[in-house]
Amino acid sequence: MSLTNDKITTYKEEIDRFGQSLPKAAQAYHQFTGEALQSGKLDAKTKHLIGLGIGLFANNEVCTFYHANEARSKGATDVEILEATAAASAAAAGHILSQGAIRVQQALQQE
Repeated sequence: MSLTNDKITTYKEEIDRFGQSLPKAAQAYHQFTGEALQSGKLDAKTKHLIGLGIGLFANNEVCTFYHANEARSKGATDVEILEATAAASAAAAGHILSQGAIRVQQALQQE
């Protein structure tokens, strides 16, 4: 088993264990995420590509692996996955620059 699959498997096992203590919370989480990631106006592949970008931005290794694998299973090509990664990188850079342009410059103007 690969490192990626090991991490996803461990996550699923721990979520199951979490659900033993808080079954309603775990069930609600699974119901919500299952519904949110189903095809609708956006197809499931696109939703997992969005999830991949968020996982990368949040530096969440398990979500990154999970959504990359799920996007691929929904038909995403390697190039589409890499384009989603590049788009997430651009959004993350924009986030930092926008905050730097505002907050840092405001801090520099204070006496």
